[in-house]
Amino acid sequence: MSALYALLFIAATIIFVGGLYIKIRQYYDTPAPLVIPTMPAPRTEKGVAFRLFREVVLFESLFKSNKWIWLFGWMFHVALALVLMRHLRYFTQPVWDWVVLIQPFGKYAGFAMVIGLLGLWARRILVERIRYITGPSDHLMLALLVAIGLSGLGMKFVAHTDIVALKAFFIGLRNFSLQPLPNDPLLLIHLFLVFALMVIFPFSKLLHAPGVFFSPTRNQTDSSREKRHLAPWAAELEK
Repeated sequence: MSALYALLFIAATIIFVGGLYIKIRQYYDTPAPLVIPTMPAPRTEKGVAFRLFREVVLFESLFKSNKWIWLFGWMFHVALALVLMRHLRYFTQPVWDWVVLIQPFGKYAGFAMVIGLLGLWARRILVERIRYITGPSDHLMLALLVAIGLSGLGMKFVAHTDIVALKAFFIGLRNFSLQPLPNDPLLLIHLFLVFALMVIFPFSKLLHAPGVFFSPTRNQTDSSREKRHLAPWAAELEK
C-alpha cells in the first residue's frame, strides 16, 4: 500500500506541476490584441498591481456583484489557504515557525472551508441563472472538495491517524526513501481524493486561480488616451 500511494503521489505531482506549467505558458503566450480593461481601470502599472491584489485577496469584483456569494467564496478560499499552509508541517523538518503559529487556526479552518463550499454548492442549485449554466462537472468538483474537507476533519476530530508516521512517509518520499504509510481507511480515502484533485486541477475550472493574473480585463492599464494600442497584425499592415 505504501508503494502504491507513493507512486500515486509522484504521478499526481508530475501531472499537477506539468499541466499547470503548460496552461500558464499558454496564458502567457496568448496575445491580447485589444485594450479591454474593465472600467474604472487604473492608468498606471502600480495601479494594476494594486487592483490585482484587491481582486486576489479581497475578491473585490465579486463583493460588488453579490454579497452572499462573496461571503461563501471568500470564506472557502481563505480557509483553504490556511489549511494548505497548515499541511506544510508534513513536508518540512524542522517545521517553520510561522507554520507552527497557524496550526490552531488551520485546524478549525477546515469547518469554514466546508461551510463555504456548501454555500457555493447551494448557489448552483438554488439560483436559477447559475443553475442554468451548471454542468455535472461543477457538481462533481464541489463534491470532491467537500469530500476532501470532510475526510480531513474526520481524521482530526473523529478517527485519528498516526501523523508522525504520515510525516515520515512524505519526508521519506522527498529523500527518496520509502517509509510505511499508516493503513487507516479514512487517511487512504483522503489521500486518494487529494491525488485525484491534483490530477484534475490543470484541466478544470479551478484554473481561475492562476488565470486571474492573465485576464486582460484585470491586468491592463487604461492607457488608450496616452498611446495608440496597435495589434501586431495591424502593425504589419501599416508597414
